Amino acid sequence: MKKKKYVNSGTVTLLSFAVESECTFLDYIKGGTQINFTVAIDFTASNGNPSQSTSLHYMSPYQLNAYALALTAVGEIIQHYDSDKMFPALGFGAKLPPDGRVSHEFPLNGNQENPSCCGIDGILEAYHHSLRTVQLYGPTNFAPVVTHVARTAAAVQDGSQYSVLLIITDGVISDMAQTKEAIVNAAKLPMSIIIIGVGQAEFDAMVELDGDDVRISSRGKLAERDIVQFVPFRDYVDRTGNHVLSMARLARDVLAEIPDQLVSYMKAQGIRPRPPPAAPESSPPRSPAHTPPASPLHTHI
Repeated sequence: MKKKKYVNSGTVTLLSFAVESECTFLDYIKGGTQINFTVAIDFTASNGNPSQSTSLHYMSPYQLNAYALALTAVGEIIQHYDSDKMFPALGFGAKLPPDGRVSHEFPLNGNQENPSCCGIDGILEAYHHSLRTVQLYGPTNFAPVVTHVARTAAAVQDGSQYSVLLIITDGVISDMAQTKEAIVNAAKLPMSIIIIGVGQAEFDAMVELDGDDVRISSRGKLAERDIVQFVPFRDYVDRTGNHVLSMARLARDVLAEIPDQLVSYMKAQGIRPRPPPAAPESSPPRSPAHTPPASPLHTHI
């Protein structure tokens, strides 16, 4: 600057800039994105004879079994993000009447055309019906139910729907290679997978599918996103018998990754949340005597 001819030491020219707002899970929900919830239940023989109290499928008149507890804990929360409350419910690993054909993708309600059940109670009713009509068999194949939900997810990829598959199982997976391939293919679709392991089996393969530490791959192809969350049910059994508290922890942990997984899909596809629907015009205030009580559902949401 002591030199007379000094002008400057260089210039920086800003060519363009953009301000991006970070979209959240609730932005998409408020914009109308629906969560399509599907449950798949393990009907393999390793669960034990449902008529015996040692079976994981035993229907006690006094309390829910592990399958029903896990389904209720997750379903009671996720159902509020689906407007029609109609949930497809599938079973795998059983022999079906009348010919004893083994199926890894059968509707719990017996309706091949429409496997949807009305609400969580409808799923539980169909589950109990299947226990009385099918024969537990094997092996433990996940790929058919993953592919089933992937077909649904692939049909609508505009951000208006997102599929969540809950698999409840007791054992070691039999079709690991096929399941990994199905998950890698599903990772580019609007869907997530929750796996809850019941019983005392070793669930090492499920941890691998989870992909938290090492991203899952198949035939040298990495999954685009981590879409699987696995938890062992036994970690949430409350020794004091407080099922309400332990099932609340289970639901919190298995659903914890869903918001980020949904947002990561939307972001990768360049899908922005739709604007929330316009609020209805406010009506004149009611007198205190006519104010309706607060809705438990509204309070929950």
